[in-house]
Amino acid sequence: MKRKPIFTIIAIIIAIAIYSYDYYLNAEQKAEVVNVGQTVKEGTNEYFLPTSTTNQIVHHQNYSLSYSEPHEQAEWVAYELKASHISSTNHKRPYFEIDDAVKTGAAHWRNYKKSGYDKGHLCPAGDRRFTKTAHDETFLTSNISPQEHKFNAGVWNRLEQKVRYWAKKNDGIFVVTGGVLSGNMKTIGTDDVSVPNKFYKVILDNTNGRIKVLAFLMDHEDSNLPLYKFVVSVDKVEALTGIDFFPELEDSLEDKIEASSSYKSWSF
Repeated sequence: MKRKPIFTIIAIIIAIAIYSYDYYLNAEQKAEVVNVGQTVKEGTNEYFLPTSTTNQIVHHQNYSLSYSEPHEQAEWVAYELKASHISSTNHKRPYFEIDDAVKTGAAHWRNYKKSGYDKGHLCPAGDRRFTKTAHDETFLTSNISPQEHKFNAGVWNRLEQKVRYWAKKNDGIFVVTGGVLSGNMKTIGTDDVSVPNKFYKVILDNTNGRIKVLAFLMDHEDSNLPLYKFVVSVDKVEALTGIDFFPELEDSLEDKIEASSSYKSWSF
């Protein structure tokens, strides 16, 4: 009869130990989920990179690109634009330089001279003003495409400003930009730099683990139409370019978001 309290104490100790172990395991599992989410968000520049049809991906410090040697420009430039990246600092514009990281040889800036086209940034200098180094890195010839001035300074500029607005609102988005390098295109310069007939921009938001995307496709001409008029599905851009934009996403999620051309979850 006197042994019952001892057995009771032992049973209580065992129960506490089991409960503590279960709690520890649950805490570990929760931490693991949080870390996975954080890794995706913080490592966005790697996680959401598109495929390359050219097998020539170049990673710079503040953006990545896939260079198309036949067209002497990037088929896409991709980067994460965080709210903290948005700055009003005006850095002095440097001269454009040839991108030595392109193994096949990037186009020379002289191709644009007296061509009638702007050196249109794909990763805008305005998205990389947070340091002078980041800003100046956008002045590589691998990061430009021939753009008509009225397009570059007009509807395309409006879209770039709206992207910065979304970056602030959503505390960071992922951006992929390029010209559609297919069809009958003009060329400029001795390197025969292609002049795209259309340009696209695809953005992805991963706020709180809820992924949403928005794609734009524009004819290479200025327009006064509201930006939502240029919204298309990611599938449409993929069909024109041959690029798979978000291959790392789970297939069913990728199929769902890329087929949609809805912009209701984005504020215009």
